[in-house]
Amino acid sequence: MPEAGTYEPVLRRLPDSVTLGEAAAHDIAGALIQRLAVRSEVRMIFASAPSQEATLRALAGWPGIEWERVTAFHMDEYLGLDSDAPQRFGNWLRAVLLDRVPIGSAHLIDPGEDPHATVESYAGLLSAAPIDICCLGIGVNGHLAFNDPPADLNDPALVKIVDLDEVSRGQQVDDGCFETLAEVPRRAITLTVPALLAAEEVFCMVPGGRKRAAVTGALRGPIGGRLPASALRTHPNCTVYVDADSAPDVQ
Repeated sequence: MPEAGTYEPVLRRLPDSVTLGEAAAHDIAGALIQRLAVRSEVRMIFASAPSQEATLRALAGWPGIEWERVTAFHMDEYLGLDSDAPQRFGNWLRAVLLDRVPIGSAHLIDPGEDPHATVESYAGLLSAAPIDICCLGIGVNGHLAFNDPPADLNDPALVKIVDLDEVSRGQQVDDGCFETLAEVPRRAITLTVPALLAAEEVFCMVPGGRKRAAVTGALRGPIGGRLPASALRTHPNCTVYVDADSAPDVQ
């Protein structure tokens, strides 16, 4: 039995990353359509990473979603990249999802010349109304967005500027987003763990063998900032999707 205040996320095991993406898109679309039937607007947060691509591409083609009534946010952005850099998470999200659907509103993080002002303004946009759905992944070091360990699972901020650890930066190279570690920015803007988990429903897509240890720790290890993704077990409505390579170790 889970401890008081903790929950067992629904764990869906799929054979491969493509099937995982289709299954997650099916569930996310269902949650979206259900909410749009009774609400004038649905507010969503999206992760921008190769691990999310199969899900988001499938979701973009899903029938019956009234995207015109969806407001989209994303969860992190590098500091120091040109506005048109393909590695910018906002640009990636546009190419994979937002430019492929008639999205109602898309609030993308643009650090601009004053990242601190951007942090404040983005926090204001997030807090203007409740977030309905958050679609995220887990990093190889267990990060959620760019909340690297040790992370504050009770951070009072919604958005902040962070220094990226080398494991997170190395993951960007391993994912094919950058050719060398030296090219990966050292700082970013990120939504905090409480901001992500304030969503009414959380969908977490985690394909790939490099994520297996992080998934195992998140679902079966201690809850704490040393493995930020363990905070998923404090959310009452979370589904985690794994493939054959990322499925947690047998206890």
